[in-house]
Amino acid sequence: MVFSSSLFLLYFLPVFLLLYHCLGKKLKNYIILIASIFFYAWGAPSFVFLLVPVTVLDFFIVQQIHRSKTQKIKKQFLSLSIFINLGMLAYFKYANFFIENVNAVLNSIGIEEVSWTAIALPIGISFYTFQTLTYSIDVYRKVHPPLNKVTDYLLYIMSFPQMIAGPIVRFQTIAEQIVERDEKVDDKLSGAYRFCIGLAKKVLIANVMAEQADLIFNNDLEDISTATAWLGAFAYTFQIYFDFSGYSDMAIGLGKIMGFKFPENFNSPYTSKSISEFWRRWHITLGDFMREYLYIPLGGNRVKTKWRLFFNLWIVFLLSGLWHGASWNFVFWGAFHGFFLILDRLFLLKFLNWIGKIPAMIITFFIVVVGWVLFRLETAEEFTLYLQKMFVFEGGWTWNTIPAFYTLFVIAIFFSFLVSFKWGKKLQTFFLEKEKYNLKQHAYLAPIMLALFILSLSSITASGFNPFIYFRF
Repeated sequence: MVFSSSLFLLYFLPVFLLLYHCLGKKLKNYIILIASIFFYAWGAPSFVFLLVPVTVLDFFIVQQIHRSKTQKIKKQFLSLSIFINLGMLAYFKYANFFIENVNAVLNSIGIEEVSWTAIALPIGISFYTFQTLTYSIDVYRKVHPPLNKVTDYLLYIMSFPQMIAGPIVRFQTIAEQIVERDEKVDDKLSGAYRFCIGLAKKVLIANVMAEQADLIFNNDLEDISTATAWLGAFAYTFQIYFDFSGYSDMAIGLGKIMGFKFPENFNSPYTSKSISEFWRRWHITLGDFMREYLYIPLGGNRVKTKWRLFFNLWIVFLLSGLWHGASWNFVFWGAFHGFFLILDRLFLLKFLNWIGKIPAMIITFFIVVVGWVLFRLETAEEFTLYLQKMFVFEGGWTWNTIPAFYTLFVIAIFFSFLVSFKWGKKLQTFFLEKEKYNLKQHAYLAPIMLALFILSLSSITASGFNPFIYFRF
């Protein structure tokens, strides 16, 4: 089940909101937990019987981290917690990838391949793992004491608004809200608005971009022209942004309706003037996690030599790429971005600052677009061919576009670069960051959001095409 489905919008969400607001305050966390388990079980019924017991086990292990008297014992329990959670991630997400590559090597030297039954991937396993890690590590570091109730921990890990695709919510950010939160009418209304905006981004923009991108990427790449190659690259660039940021908006909006304040996950990343800035604006919670729990422990910026700094950066981004999927194209995509982050520190950042805001933004955007092509295509041969098509500058316009593509393409560009202008920044602040609206503002906001909801729902019911990129992560 995903947010952008008629099942969720017409059945699950109304029933959940009715029960959540009609039952007493003491039952609200239990309602969220039961709904979350049901939500997850709908898409992966077999895995819920694994994740719930493992999560309960992890709760008691972290309790021992907090209660242990010696640092040695604390480290042992922390290691056990990390081993269990990273072990699950490694087994379910990377075992197939590992065996495939081992077999490729064995086959190349004439040795019989290892027999292996492919393992199904639990939905949202990467987000699940990162949140369990933040809990155990934050408790170990004494950033915050552990939760007292196992049901509260299950709620933190499995909360349906953000378990499947984030944002990644660090334990210290939300710990107090799990136990006691102040639910305001203004938050509920602004949360509903935020949900409708995210739904429209996903359904009305991302789905159209996805359909166009699939038309190009899923066909014979030998036959496409340069113009068509760029069209596909741009379509996918806007698809992945509006798909993922739209889902994050919906998660943040649902959280606000329930009194939670989830962290922002995107901040107009395509307006970045360097790759370093891009990663401060794109998937912000992943960047924060990698910095806090990997980059800084590796030494961060405090290392003695710049080469160790570059090594740390590259390790972080190689693992960030691998986090996105068990495939070499994701590893290469992480290395690609790590390479430009290193160039930023060597000379590129000075150059981009020197040439000015607009040229720097254009250069950065095109680097990101090329990176998304690498992200989208699974093999080095496909990427090399596609890259050649992008830069040979030959061929005519050889591909038909789907209906309404150009209109939505212009809209995607408009909203991606909106904050480059002062009036655009004000609009973003008003629609996405404002905490409280007056009665007059509600009078015209409510109909707009209702219209977006109805248009989105109509689009969902009229079309069977409703992909979601980050669902598999």
